[in-house]
Amino acid sequence: MNKKQRNKRVPLQLNPGYLFNMGANHEAWRYLGAHFEGGAWVFRVWAPRAAQVDLTGDFNQWGLQPMIQDEDTGIWEGIVSEDISGSYYKYHVVHHDGREVLKADPFALEQELRPGTASVVAKMDPYDWKDAAWMRRRRAQNPDKKPLNIYEVHLGSWMRHPDGRFYTYGELKERLIPYVVEMGYTHIELMPVMEHPNDESWGYQVTGYFSVTSRYGTKEEFKAFIDACHGAGLGVLLDWVPSHFVKDEHGLLYFDGTATYEPMDYHKAFNPGWGTMHFDFSKTEVQSFLLSNALFYLKEFHADGLRLDAVSSMIYLDYADKAFTPNEKGGNTDLQAIAFLQHLNEVVQDEVPGAIMIAEESTAYEKTTWPVSQGGLGFHYKWNMGWMNDLLAYMEMLPEHRVLSQRKLNFSFVYCFKEKYILPFSHDEVVHGKRSLLEKQPLDLYHQFAGVRLLLAYQFCHPGKKLNFMTNDIAQRMEWRYQSELEWVGLEHEKHAGVQHLVHTLSELYRSERSLYEQEMEPQGLEVLDAENPQCIVSFLRKGSRKKDFLVCLFNFQAEERKAVRVGVPYEGIYEEVLNTELLEFGGTWTKTQGLFVAKAGQTNGQSFYIEVILPQLAGLVIRPVHLKGDRRTKD
Repeated sequence: MNKKQRNKRVPLQLNPGYLFNMGANHEAWRYLGAHFEGGAWVFRVWAPRAAQVDLTGDFNQWGLQPMIQDEDTGIWEGIVSEDISGSYYKYHVVHHDGREVLKADPFALEQELRPGTASVVAKMDPYDWKDAAWMRRRRAQNPDKKPLNIYEVHLGSWMRHPDGRFYTYGELKERLIPYVVEMGYTHIELMPVMEHPNDESWGYQVTGYFSVTSRYGTKEEFKAFIDACHGAGLGVLLDWVPSHFVKDEHGLLYFDGTATYEPMDYHKAFNPGWGTMHFDFSKTEVQSFLLSNALFYLKEFHADGLRLDAVSSMIYLDYADKAFTPNEKGGNTDLQAIAFLQHLNEVVQDEVPGAIMIAEESTAYEKTTWPVSQGGLGFHYKWNMGWMNDLLAYMEMLPEHRVLSQRKLNFSFVYCFKEKYILPFSHDEVVHGKRSLLEKQPLDLYHQFAGVRLLLAYQFCHPGKKLNFMTNDIAQRMEWRYQSELEWVGLEHEKHAGVQHLVHTLSELYRSERSLYEQEMEPQGLEVLDAENPQCIVSFLRKGSRKKDFLVCLFNFQAEERKAVRVGVPYEGIYEEVLNTELLEFGGTWTKTQGLFVAKAGQTNGQSFYIEVILPQLAGLVIRPVHLKGDRRTKD
């Protein structure tokens, strides 16, 4: 009885279960899971090698209602003829060795709030979106030619109520969105909002891939949050974890008693560093599951892009130095995972034009952001982990020792256009004993704040899109703690408030100066003036497509003011200082800018003219042309 073949009413090639098996069902959540069809709730779950699957929940006093398996697809189905919306349920899965396990529904649209682990019978009700104009603009824009300035947020610790309660999606809509807009960011990136059992995983160990976490409210309220972001001119990027899943028994682990979502080879399946299980990308059902999940958030929730976590762990079989079996070519890469990533990015580009796909890829894997047609993975951007690691290591040195490590500072100029990069100072860099950006800086408090201001100015001026974790723009002293809100009280101190004002100023500069974003992904957008200076001074030009669109960027990484510093400029004319990180308004000591500079003839840094400036210690300057000789409209 429980293995009966269902009578299909549609051709096999159109059957959603068959398409799921073939890796071709991009909306598998509309078929699998719980759905209200014809006045009854229909439950479907893929467990091809289970001996038996039963439906159990509070609607039947947690009794066992046998389900029927379609032997062709491996999908079990059960029907409840009454409306049980809001009920808790699980699947009682019997293994062939007789073991019995209760499983949450992998396709559930809602999950019980932790520590509960049940799925919730729920519909995907229509939502009245008001972001049509935003979505049209997004489809028409080329993100390479626009500023991309990302504020990375963990919703549970951005701000909390005095009693420690989380802010809801609705409350975050009223508090978080205005803050991000005021600071000048273009996008919010949310650490995973998919349901997860443990707060300490920050969302990266998922059990409910199709369930928005109930910690902060409902899926409808989350849609309203994204809608409000779009209404305020903000994009929303979601962290997504297709690389691995948590080993909690109620999750995907050995779902039908065998390796279902994970590889059969335990060495390939298990990630010893995180204690999690990798997906088996060779399985077409897993491909359908993950493709459907990506498109679920991009289409149903209008997310503007996904940041894929731990892509390196997908690509490399020996990631984290684990034992591995070479691929069929004798190499150490997972060819099926690579093919999946390529297919995923092509599908997203085809079905959700304008959505941004970002890779957190921590190695130098080549062509991550190249088109699939050119042998690439097809991502729009990847995090520049090498730039970030080198720069932070450089900044942690005593200033007098930095001259021996200039390679850490200037090496990025060699490769910064080989991929399309985002420059990330993410949550990973301010936790687990790594210290906050402020505490990474050496010397006393004055020099620490100056170092943070220098670091952030260098990030905004260096080619590459920008990402900062939520602790950075207030120069939080303590490491990030997921258990409590940010140290907002620090803003009562002028030094913290000064860093916040600087980030706001940098954000506005980034958005207003074409030279900082228009050719950000192209070599002609950068001309290095001096990167080998023995005084640890770095200078370069950032360029737009028009002659007058350029900025002169100078940085002093020594704790010593430099006077009469000559820096080359391409044209004769008048220049002005538009940013000085040592100004009093940013928490520094200078009360005013240096005003205007008149370019003089003389070969300097490969340029025919130069200006002469004072460069404060541990500071950055940005200078732009006011009037170039022979150009009447330079400053427009």
